Amino acid sequence: MNLNQVTVPSRDVVKAISFYEKLGFKLIVHTHDKYARFECPEGDSTFSIHFTDDISTGNVPIIYFECDDLDERVDMLVNNGIEFAEMPNDKEWLWREAHVFDPDGNHLILFKADGNRKNPPWRKKDK
Repeated sequence: MNLNQVTVPSRDVVKAISFYEKLGFKLIVHTHDKYARFECPEGDSTFSIHFTDDISTGNVPIIYFECDDLDERVDMLVNNGIEFAEMPNDKEWLWREAHVFDPDGNHLILFKADGNRKNPPWRKKDK
C-alpha cells in the first residue's frame, strides 16, 4: 500500500492555491474553486485542497512534508513572504522541523529526518 494523497479543508481554495504554489507544489487540477490538486515537488504523492464552510478547530491532522534542503527552503520561503510559527530546529526524536500554518490554519511541518524518518535507533526490530 502506498499513500496517494492527503486533502485539507479550505474556506478559500484560490488563496490556498497561491500559498501551496509558493511552497513549491505544482498545480495539476483546478476545474472550479472548490477543489485543487497538486503534485508534490518530489516523489509520487499528491496533495489536495477541498472547499468547506466549516473547518474544525479540534483534533485535526498535522501534515508532514520531507525536505532534504530544509533550512535553505525555509529561508527561501521566508524571503517569499511565508511566515513560520516555528523556524527549523532539532527535535529529540532526531528530526529537524519547521512549523507553518496555511491560510486556513492547517498545520504543516516541513522536516528533515535523514535515516531517522523510518529507522530511528529505537525502532522495533522485525520478528
